[in-house]
Amino acid sequence: MHGTLRTPFCDLVGIAAPVVQAPIGGPCVPALAAAVSEAGGLGTLAASWDDHETLRKRIRQTAQLTSAPFAVNLILNWRQEDRLSVCLEEGVRVISTFWGDPAPLTAQIHRAGALHLHTVSSALEARQAVDAGVDVIVAQGWEAGGHLWGRTATLPLVPAIVDAVSPVPVVAAGGIADGRGLAAALALGADAAWIGTRFLLSEEAATAEAYRHALVQARENDTVDGVIFDKGWPAPHRALRNSTVRSWEAAGRPSPEDARPGEHDILGSTDDGTPIERYADVAPTRDMTGQEEAMALYAGQSVGLVEETLPAADIVRALVDEADMALRRFH
Repeated sequence: MHGTLRTPFCDLVGIAAPVVQAPIGGPCVPALAAAVSEAGGLGTLAASWDDHETLRKRIRQTAQLTSAPFAVNLILNWRQEDRLSVCLEEGVRVISTFWGDPAPLTAQIHRAGALHLHTVSSALEARQAVDAGVDVIVAQGWEAGGHLWGRTATLPLVPAIVDAVSPVPVVAAGGIADGRGLAAALALGADAAWIGTRFLLSEEAATAEAYRHALVQARENDTVDGVIFDKGWPAPHRALRNSTVRSWEAAGRPSPEDARPGEHDILGSTDDGTPIERYADVAPTRDMTGQEEAMALYAGQSVGLVEETLPAADIVRALVDEADMALRRFH
């Protein structure tokens, strides 16, 4: 990896490249997290709803595939103390949290010798998180895919948060899918980029084929934000405009109480036979069957830059090489 891109965040976490793979829900499997970490970035498992046995198994699978650091992400809209205990017992040394107050978990994380990353959407939140002991701030801009905490774009948000918490490292999230975006994040004062949509098209991700096809076809203005795929977690998010979204928009964007089109449709099922309803907050994975195109196709506004499936290691290398080239233009 290019030494010019090694940042204090890299040194803190023990990685070579300032690239963090975002916790992209169901497609985020051990093979993906391990591949990113093996390539020098920081891979991440999304584990907010795993039962303890499944979580322990997934952590161990990841650890078998890489000896490099990887993270586990926990959403604080649910109680996570028990899942956190499992992570720490299994030797996870990077914990990222989102959607709530990080303070109740920080001491537990630090007692185990682990690092605590927390995602925010304002300078005030960032300062509060640092005051609570959080080690790294993730600044999520509104361009991001998946669930959205704030409404401020990445470009103005990141430097405001960097100024508020310096010298605490900041990771920029939202709208970053190539090396130019990584270079821009570093120029704004961030220490790394948090990248989700690009890794949905990695070979290792469990992304369903219909989802992959939709990502490749989509342009930068083909996403929509709001509370649409709300069955399971009624929170704001950004996803591709698919057949479900178009029908909902054509009906005037009704609420669930106002009879959304196809409200009670069953679109498919998981590999264990669990039905997936229309408007469920479930992204389609390769082990699902049914109308995958109509499910929640989470993606950020960077989707217009995502055009092909590659091994995760190649994605990490391309991000770093492109960023290095972009930064060298001004030397």
